[in-house]
Amino acid sequence: MANNQPIGVFDSGVGGLSIWNEIHRLLPNETSIYLADSLNAPYGERNKQEITRLSVKNTELLLSKGAKIIVVACNTATTNAIDHLRAQYDVSFIGIEPATKPAAISTKTGKIGILATKGTLASELYLNTSSKYRGDVEIIQTVGTGLVQIIESGVPKDAKPLLKKYLAPMVEAGVDNIVLGCSHYPFLIDTIRTIIPEGINIIDSGEPVARQTERVLRSEKLLNEDTSLGFHHFYTNASIEILQRFVDKLDIAGPYETDWKDF
Repeated sequence: MANNQPIGVFDSGVGGLSIWNEIHRLLPNETSIYLADSLNAPYGERNKQEITRLSVKNTELLLSKGAKIIVVACNTATTNAIDHLRAQYDVSFIGIEPATKPAAISTKTGKIGILATKGTLASELYLNTSSKYRGDVEIIQTVGTGLVQIIESGVPKDAKPLLKKYLAPMVEAGVDNIVLGCSHYPFLIDTIRTIIPEGINIIDSGEPVARQTERVLRSEKLLNEDTSLGFHHFYTNASIEILQRFVDKLDIAGPYETDWKDF
């Protein structure tokens, strides 16, 4: 497999661009392909079989375009489908799940909040991870119903009323760490900061996923040795205008294009 082949990234919409952005900051010379499956968002309200089917579809499209590694930039797809993908395809997958461990290890109050989708919070992977810390840490978890749809509409600031409702029990319980367990939610950080006290930390998984992507590429000798800036192709199967609105907010160092595709 050639080192100059692209990194493939997919999510149930534009949310995974928060993950893509961290990967790009760390590896600006890598080329990439991003799939925003906004037509089928949110994955978090689908069952495991549907999530797996959509994840397989996205994977096969990325592989057909030469992806050398695939980042599943969706908590719900990772927690429900990544084991199936790893068993099915001869390519490395990088997943993302709520950062429960770092939140639990760093808490001073012994209380942390998890804001995630229904599919993620009900997944076996999340339940296994969170159960390791429930004896020592109180976890206040909330399903962020409706947040993904608001972000996909292109107006994240409209999420403030729902965020107030979802975050209130966490603040009242005295959490000092709030984990954003959906790749869409980092687009709400500015709004979240207007709601919660200053002493509460917001934790997402973007940087750890980027570092893990680099580690895997290095270990498999797949890092792009070309020092020129990579080219990036962003696809959506829904609104190209909304995709472009989010891409415009990214700090993209190299050339890129956005496109509509039926997938």
